[in-house]
Amino acid sequence: MIAALLAAALQAAAATPAPVAPVTAPTPVTLTRVQLTTAAGPIVIGVDTKAAPATAANFLKYVDQRKLDGVAFYRAVKVGDGYGLVQFGTRNDPKRTLPPVRHEPTTQTGLSHVDGAVSMAMATPGTAAGDFFVVVGDITSMDAKGTDPGFAVFGRVLEGMDVIRRILVAPTSPTLGDGVMKGQMLAPTIRIESARRLP
Repeated sequence: MIAALLAAALQAAAATPAPVAPVTAPTPVTLTRVQLTTAAGPIVIGVDTKAAPATAANFLKYVDQRKLDGVAFYRAVKVGDGYGLVQFGTRNDPKRTLPPVRHEPTTQTGLSHVDGAVSMAMATPGTAAGDFFVVVGDITSMDAKGTDPGFAVFGRVLEGMDVIRRILVAPTSPTLGDGVMKGQMLAPTIRIESARRLP
């Protein structure tokens, strides 16, 4: 279901780019900095515990319990030149995945799926747990609107968007993946050695 929802949102964004409403960036004081040390280079994420407290707390549990150590970036959805998303996380591994978190829509948080946004992968609201994605380019069609719950943004990349962009164009398998995910699975995946809070 996540694949279908992401595909629909990405197709909508590619067909008619949505106008981008001005988004006030959180002040650095409200962001908890987390560094992902990956095989492709370091990425620093600012986790917004003020705007998205439940979703941010969920991500930080994965960091603090070291459940992201050894997972990988495993999916790259390429919509256009330098435009799409990359996904990482536990892939429902029962040894790593914590219980699902309640959905915090962008209409509630004031955050948006703009370039560098970090968001929760989910099938339906209330099912998001241990898989996350980073947006490359503005894909505001993934924000909540009307009856569409959208996806839950909880942070943004502060450093390392060059690494994210390299992951987006990394090789994918033509045969791996089910349904719309076929052809989007990284081969090889890009390992996350560690995820740690920064001072």
